[in-house]
Amino acid sequence: MNPDNLIVVAAMYKFVNLPDCNELQTALLSLCQSQNIKGTILLAQEGINGTIAGSRQQIDAVLAFLRNDSRFADIEHKESYTEIPPFERLKIKLKPEIVTLGLPEVNPNEQVGTYVKPEDWNELISNPEVTVIDTRNDYEVTIGTFKGAENPQTQIFRDFPEYVQKHLDTNKHKKVAMFCTGGIRCEKASSYLLSQGFAEVYHLQGGILKYLEEIPPEESLWEGECFVFDERNTVNHDLEAGYHELCFCCGYPISEADKISPKYEQGISCPHCFDSLTQEKRKRLQQKWQHYQSMK
Repeated sequence: MNPDNLIVVAAMYKFVNLPDCNELQTALLSLCQSQNIKGTILLAQEGINGTIAGSRQQIDAVLAFLRNDSRFADIEHKESYTEIPPFERLKIKLKPEIVTLGLPEVNPNEQVGTYVKPEDWNELISNPEVTVIDTRNDYEVTIGTFKGAENPQTQIFRDFPEYVQKHLDTNKHKKVAMFCTGGIRCEKASSYLLSQGFAEVYHLQGGILKYLEEIPPEESLWEGECFVFDERNTVNHDLEAGYHELCFCCGYPISEADKISPKYEQGISCPHCFDSLTQEKRKRLQQKWQHYQSMK
């Protein structure tokens, strides 16, 4: 896909002390509105996290504004391209955390694990002494993950500490390597593991998206597609929109194989939610789906 004249999708985050996040929200909102930027940016005293979309010139204007602030001078971002606008509106929100672990005492600005660049990731996770953990949610992992990675089967990131307490041991798991979509969850998870006494903790710098951007498919240990939090739903190894859709009922990603299941009915159910649907809820979904279709 030629990126010229396409919509640029930029994902970024950085853990950095932001005592003035209220003032930053006002300035960013003004700039993004003037540039017709769409997407979401979260601000907290622990840092910034966002994914935005716009033209090349518009995205560059936002990045230049941020990097003009010494605290964001080295902020990294990942880019992908799409023909269809991935966001409908702009949201810049103040939050207690830029990614919610639910443990305010865990502060990546104080300690984090060792950053591993994409070009060094394959060697690390191929080491049999390293426990590789996918810190994303279960529905994301089912679409794609790194070869040999453990799935904690969490429903939300807040569940991760419970997984650690039940399944990891500082004496048994001497080396732990973690990854997530863009790097933010595994970075915070690395801070948590260090606080729990794990001595050798690694995380993929830039996350899966940076890995897919830099590592050729023929050298890749990634298997499947990667879930993204915009209207593309998933991306393939070339960072182009993938083939998964989201179930209208439960929001779970559905594949082409799911669509041939007798439990799949467009707008009503999929194999992941079919058994939990009551007749009353099914009827409401049918009405909602019909209304949705009529609005197109």
